[in-house]
Amino acid sequence: MSRIVFGVIAAAATCATMSAQAADIYGRRPYSQPYTVTQPLANSWMGPYIGGNLGYGWGTVTNSATDPSGVLGGVQAGYNYQSGQLVVGIEGDLQLNSADDTFANYKFSNPWFGTVRGRLGYAFNNILLYGTGGLAFGSTKYSSGGFSETQTSAGWTLGAGAEFALTQNWSAKVEYLYVDLGEKNFVLTGFPHGYQFSTIRVGVNYRF
Repeated sequence: MSRIVFGVIAAAATCATMSAQAADIYGRRPYSQPYTVTQPLANSWMGPYIGGNLGYGWGTVTNSATDPSGVLGGVQAGYNYQSGQLVVGIEGDLQLNSADDTFANYKFSNPWFGTVRGRLGYAFNNILLYGTGGLAFGSTKYSSGGFSETQTSAGWTLGAGAEFALTQNWSAKVEYLYVDLGEKNFVLTGFPHGYQFSTIRVGVNYRF
């Protein structure tokens, strides 16, 4: 009798083992596997970029009654590093500027300026909000009675902006900058002059 019971138990165990092997062959799993792949952000701001901009500037000249203003435009290039939603970068730009103003028989103008700035921002996927600041440099020109004098000076800039990704490579931006070009002495006026001004500009960037 005990031999019969033992044989039945052995047969049942053999059937159970064969059934489990068959289930493995046909891909059946007793438990579902957890999904552990990290999903990337919909848009990445990482890497180098280059672009152009167009805007308007207005300001004042120290030790002068002139308030130069005008259209400006130029090019910019930079690099972003992204960690999660935090974006840190550096950007440089060069601008041609039509800003000028005339008082009495003299005129002050700012033919060009440029900046080298750090950028710190927070990305909401395809929207980047950032603050920016750094070095500014440019020229101030004095003209009167057929004579002119140009001085180049350096100062600082501070601003903020928003950039919108149109595709993975192309983005558009709007940006405000306050620029303070340090004073330089002018022989023709006998006074030091510097140009402090605000700019608002829009632009596009191509990201590599």
